[in-house]
Amino acid sequence: MKRRHLTAALALAAAPAWLRAAPNESDAAVGVRAALERGALAAVQLLGRTDGFLGDPRVRIPLPQNLERVAKLMKATGQGKRVDELVTAMNRAAEAAVPEARTLFVSTVKQMSVEDALALVRGGPTSVTDYFSGKTRSPLSEKFLPIVARATEKVKLAERYNQLAAKAASAGLVKGDAVTVQQHVTARALDGLFLMIGEEEKKIRADPLKTGSAILRKVFGG
Repeated sequence: MKRRHLTAALALAAAPAWLRAAPNESDAAVGVRAALERGALAAVQLLGRTDGFLGDPRVRIPLPQNLERVAKLMKATGQGKRVDELVTAMNRAAEAAVPEARTLFVSTVKQMSVEDALALVRGGPTSVTDYFSGKTRSPLSEKFLPIVARATEKVKLAERYNQLAAKAASAGLVKGDAVTVQQHVTARALDGLFLMIGEEEKKIRADPLKTGSAILRKVFGG
């Protein structure tokens, strides 16, 4: 046991100064910014392309739950192709909207205090992602919604589904984001976006050396 401790101590002594030193508040702010940019870029690259959503079961956007029975009925009457077209359009809309997130993330991170950054470094496996989700989800919804609407309005079935959902809402059967297909897609697109950013943050925290970034190794390697 003593030999193991001695080996660890010698390795630390031989390590670069940036690795031996604990990150200060300034380092934390730079590290959190780097982690967010890395996570956002990875998420945009994965999701903001053809089949980014549609081809990934983790984030693939299904029909709103209240419309599943309608979809089954349509498929049973030979209209399955129209249902599939809507599902594809929903996911394509999400893929088109995701790149809009990057600029807002960069703007938000510049407004972050160093105290917040230090707390995020010491937080849980997705604390950075959770912080930015809380700060950006609402404004991102506003940016995403018109993009999603333009993509889904090309499929006339979306309008029909929205009419059915509106009737269900008036009867108290549907609430919140499920009221329209566009709102449903927007919410699920954001869920997928933050899921992927969170996955990247977990990778950074689990193995900061693998990132090849000196600041990420210093901030998250403690």
